[in-house]
Parts: sequence; structure tokens; C-alpha cells
Amino acid sequence: MTTNLATTLKRQWLAHLGLTLSFSAHGTQLVRTKRNGPLSVQKAFYPEGRDCAHVYLLHPPAGIVSGDELQVEIELTPKAHALITTPGANRFYRARDDHNIGAPEQRQTTRLQVARAAKCEHFPLETIVYEGAAAINKVDVHLHSDSVYLGWDISCLGLPSAQQPFELGRFSQLTQIYCDDKIIYHDRVAINPNNQLQQHSAGLAGNSVFATFVAYAPVDIVTDTQRQELIETLRHSIQEQNAEQLISVTHIKQLLIIRYLGQHAEQCKHLFILLWQQLRPLYLQKDGIQPRIWHT
Repeated sequence: MTTNLATTLKRQWLAHLGLTLSFSAHGTQLVRTKRNGPLSVQKAFYPEGRDCAHVYLLHPPAGIVSGDELQVEIELTPKAHALITTPGANRFYRARDDHNIGAPEQRQTTRLQVARAAKCEHFPLETIVYEGAAAINKVDVHLHSDSVYLGWDISCLGLPSAQQPFELGRFSQLTQIYCDDKIIYHDRVAINPNNQLQQHSAGLAGNSVFATFVAYAPVDIVTDTQRQELIETLRHSIQEQNAEQLISVTHIKQLLIIRYLGQHAEQCKHLFILLWQQLRPLYLQKDGIQPRIWHT
């Protein structure tokens, strides 16, 4: 067993990426990058001007296999504004079964620290979970009461279009949001062959794509009246897209929650982007101009 464990450790990636973005007279700048393993960024881009930095998270292996642990930690200091995304989909591949050990977990953890008056947009492209994976994807967001956050996660189970459904794997998506060190949102979806969550009518009801888009802003930026009006506007847009059966919009105090449940990641992204373009002017006083990398 010791030999098998040593072999497993040799075949795993333990990767860490730490970024700090700060605001100064020169705008928002990427002032610190600390990395270990196959996680990196090139530089910050400024398609909207110096006040908002666009950051693309790069993972050259393009997938996470058994034993891999990826950790991303991003800090935004006071008044900084960053839009964080990825150039392509994330992938949890089929887990290998090491004898006497079982299938080592594949894990990705993202921690976002958003300081006073800072603004963070966290929009990774979809996560594809292959049949037979043993995957955990965790996102922790730590906000200040007067910071602003917009973020989504999009999870795709299996490759149904290639006749590779997700039947034997395990996948957990955990998102936690804290405000002033108090948890205001905890959402966990744990799928495995035993609980039949993907098939159950009270779960995913046979759908292969589930996603959540959350938005937080203090009341002096988005008042209760504005939020209620915005929800009605978003629901009207969803009706215009004939997507009432796919998307729901609700809120918990200052936290707006949009959920998608369906079969198509591209459809989900299209709808989320449409809604983001209506959210952004109110939450961030900026137009919803898509990052160029989303078009490649």
C-alpha cells in the first residue's frame, strides 16, 4: 500500500496561485502574483480603462485528474475592481482507481477576499465533470458589507451529446459567501450514484447542467426598491427568452440569486450574460461589455 500511495503522489499536481489586486492613482493593478505548479496568469488587461482589471486564470493542463489539488486565492484591496474569468472550460477527468487506495479525489478550491469598497466579478467558464470523476469544486467568497460581488458557477455532468452520461462518478459543488465574517449563503450540491440526485424530481430531474449566479451590493448602491424592480426586469427578460422553465430569480436580503437547470452550457452562458448585462449598470455603474476572450 505504501508503494501505491507513493506512486499516486508522484502523479498528482499540487498547484497554488495567489493574486493581489490593489487600487491606486494608476487604477487597479495586479501587484502580487505567487504561484506553484501549473496555475498562472499572464498580466492584467484593461479593455474598459484602468479602473477595472481583467484577469484570465490559466491552467495549461486544461484538466484535473486523480489526486490533483488546485488552490486559487485572490485578494482585492479597498476600491480595487477586477473581472476574473478563464479562457476555456475547466475539466474534471475520470478518476483512476489505484489498487488498495480507491479513486483519489480531484479538488479545486477558489477563495476570494473582497475588501471595503472593492468590486469583484468572478466568471469562470463552465466546469465539465466527466463520467467516473471523483471531484470537489469549492468557492469561498469573503466580502465586506460595502463591497460588491457578482459571480457564477456552471457545472456540466458528463458528455450527453457524445452518449457519455454521468452515472458512476461523484461530484460536489460547494459555494459559501461571507459578509463581515458572517455566512450569508451556503449552497452544496453533492452527486453520487447512491443518492440519485441527478435523476430525482426533487434534485436535478434528469438535467445535466446546473448553475448559480449570485450578486451582492450594499443597500446604498442597490436599494430594496431597486432590487425588487430589477428582479421584475430580469424575470421579464427570461420570459422574452422563453426560459421560464430553466431559470429562477430570487433574493436573500441583499443577495440576488439566479439559478439555471437544463441541458446546455452554451444556453446557460447566453442567459447569464444577458442578465449580467442588466445587472452590471446598477451594481457597478458600467455597461456589460463582454470580455473578448469569451468570443474566442
